[in-house]
Amino acid sequence: MRRTRLKHIGVTAILLLAGLGGAGTFPASASGNEASATTSAASTADTASVSAGLLGAMQKEFGLSAEEAKARLAAERTATTLEPKARGTAGAAYAGSWYDAEAGRLTVAVTPDASRATRDALSKAGAAVRLVEHSARQLDAARDRVDQLDAPSAVAGWHVDPQANSVVVSVVRDKLADNDVQRFLTRARAAGPVTVETVAGAPGTFAAGTVGGDPYYTGNVRCSIGFSVHGGFVTAGHCGQAGAGVRGWDGSYIGNFQGSSFPDNDYAWVNVGSGWWTVPVVLGWGTVSDRLVRGSAEAPVGASICRSGSTTHWHCGTVLGKNQTVNYAQGAVHQMTKTSVCAEGGDSGGSFISGDQAQGVTSGGWGNCSSGGETWFQPVNEILNRYGLTLHTY
Repeated sequence: MRRTRLKHIGVTAILLLAGLGGAGTFPASASGNEASATTSAASTADTASVSAGLLGAMQKEFGLSAEEAKARLAAERTATTLEPKARGTAGAAYAGSWYDAEAGRLTVAVTPDASRATRDALSKAGAAVRLVEHSARQLDAARDRVDQLDAPSAVAGWHVDPQANSVVVSVVRDKLADNDVQRFLTRARAAGPVTVETVAGAPGTFAAGTVGGDPYYTGNVRCSIGFSVHGGFVTAGHCGQAGAGVRGWDGSYIGNFQGSSFPDNDYAWVNVGSGWWTVPVVLGWGTVSDRLVRGSAEAPVGASICRSGSTTHWHCGTVLGKNQTVNYAQGAVHQMTKTSVCAEGGDSGGSFISGDQAQGVTSGGWGNCSSGGETWFQPVNEILNRYGLTLHTY
C-alpha cells in the first residue's frame, strides 16, 4: 500500500487477533476417542484468540452460539488438516471428501475395494467413512469428458460432487426443457455418472465499470485485490489483460498486470511499485477485524468460508463444490470452487479466506447480496503455482 494508507493497515494488523493456529496431527495408533481428545485440546488453544467479529459473523450466517461457532472453526481446521492425509491413505480407492457440519468432522468416501485396514485407519484418524461406487479418479475422468462438449448458455456449469458420487450438471431452471440443453445432457450422461440440478440463473463475472478486499482500477473497470504475494498481488483474470496498468483506491499508479488468463482460467497477478507495498491482510470492512493471512491450506467441501470485496465487503457461507467448470458467456472456466457466498459487481478478484488460510480469488456467480446467490472462486494455490509466486504471509 502507499504510505498514506499504511497507517490504517498497520493499526488494523496490530489489532488483529491470532486466529486459528496449526492443528496437531493424529498419531497412527490413536483411537477415535484419543484423536478427538487430542484435537479438542489443540483446538481450544487455536480458537481462544478468534476475534469477536468473526464469531459474530459465524453466528449470523449459520445461526450458531459463540461456543458453537468456536467449535465449528476448530472442527473445520481439523478437517482441513486431515483431508490431504485421508487422500493419501485411501489411495486409488479415494472417492472424495467433505466436511459434515452436523457431525462436526470430515467424511471420506471410498470405493468397495478399499481394504479393511484402510477404512480402520481413516476412522481412527477421526473421519467418517462412506462406501460409494465411483472413485475420484473415475469421476474426474468423466468431468474431463464433459469438458470436451459444447455447452449451450443455459448450462451454467458442472462439477464433481463427492456426496452425490457423480458429476453434477447445473442448468438454468426455466431452460431445462430446451432442446439444446436436453441434447447436451444426453451426451453428458454418456460420458459417465451424471446428475442434473437446476439453478436460478446463469453465471456472470463480477467486474464493474469504475467500481473491489481493497479496490483497484484498470481502464474503466473496478475490481478487488485478492491476496498479497511477494512482488505484487493476485486477482481475477477477467479484470485485465497482461500489460494493462493498474491504479489504486486513491487513483495513484500501482503497477501492471504481469500475467492474465481468461477464459479457461480466471486468474492474474499484478506487480506492485511506485510507493506501494504488500501486506498479508484481508480487509474485514468493519464487519470483522481485518484478517492476517498465515497460509493457503485448502478447506474441504462443507467448510465455512468468507469473502472480502470492495462492493459488498464481507460475507460468509460454505464451500459447495470443487473442480467445477463454469460456463460463462465469454467461455468455460475450469477448476473453480463453488460457494454459497453472495457477491456483486466490483467484487471480482477479491479474497476468499477460511480462518486465516487464503482460498482463492472471486470470479463470478449469480444473484446478489440482497436476495442471495452463489459465487465461484479460482483457487489461490493454482495461481501461485502457475506464475511461480509466493504468498505473503504473517
